[in-house]
Amino acid sequence: MFILKNLNMSAPFNYKHLYYFWVVAKEGGISRAADKLDMAVQTVSAQVRELERALGYALLKPAGRGLVLTDAGQAALRQADQIFQLGEDLPARIRDAVSTPTIRLAVGICDGLPKLVVRRLLQPVISEPNLRLLCNEGGFDDLLGDLALHRLDVVLSDRPAPTNPNIKLYSHAVGSSAIAWYGTAAVVQAASQNFPESLGDVPLLLPTAHTAVRARLDHWFEQRALRPRVVGEFADSALLKTFGASGMGVFPAAEWAHDDLLAHYAVQRLGPCEGVTEHFFAIGTEKKVHHPLVQRLLQPAL
Repeated sequence: MFILKNLNMSAPFNYKHLYYFWVVAKEGGISRAADKLDMAVQTVSAQVRELERALGYALLKPAGRGLVLTDAGQAALRQADQIFQLGEDLPARIRDAVSTPTIRLAVGICDGLPKLVVRRLLQPVISEPNLRLLCNEGGFDDLLGDLALHRLDVVLSDRPAPTNPNIKLYSHAVGSSAIAWYGTAAVVQAASQNFPESLGDVPLLLPTAHTAVRARLDHWFEQRALRPRVVGEFADSALLKTFGASGMGVFPAAEWAHDDLLAHYAVQRLGPCEGVTEHFFAIGTEKKVHHPLVQRLLQPAL
């Protein structure tokens, strides 16, 4: 880490200088940043140096024919990402606030989370008359990144957030459900004799390994010395159920959604997947939650 000597540390830094540094870091160099900002290279370089003087640390260092971030630069970039993302969101937030009296709730939904379970988890807020619900589905790590940048109010997931010294995240357990096996009437009839040993013979549909429940299902098979005949693996839970409803094979599902499964997919319950439970979490950036609708989502855990 490079430390600049003989600096006046009492001088506050200039946010405009921080913005120029942010663009340099994003563009990968001062020359490209100058082109983007329509400024002279010397001017951009001088603005970054002013920021370094104010902070007391070098943020960039030479590497070959270019520049790379120092440790201090990496820390400054993380903060700048949050600051300027909030700035980009400001016009939309103000426009939403003055146009209609709505309560905005931005929810990140992990792509492996069963959609019927998501609806049940969100049920406590659906009746809010002024609700504006924004649902974004994505990968677990991507959603946690958006949460850290305050693009989301909460993330619904099938696992708690991992420990990260750079980001404070809090995981709240909001429910759990036993897993059972389902299929069409014909598939269930074929698998009902000698269940659950029959699951080693009938075609099976399973969630992909990126879901938390897949490892538990694999362990369940191992405990029973069963070698499942997997004919399909699906990252999307709704797609898994759609193919299951077509008669392609037996599939696992959370019993929380039993009634909806029977109503929407016209399938039958084959039997329990004893000992396998799927857990659900609401992940936020605050230890004490202030958003009124997120508070409602957490009621089962309070």
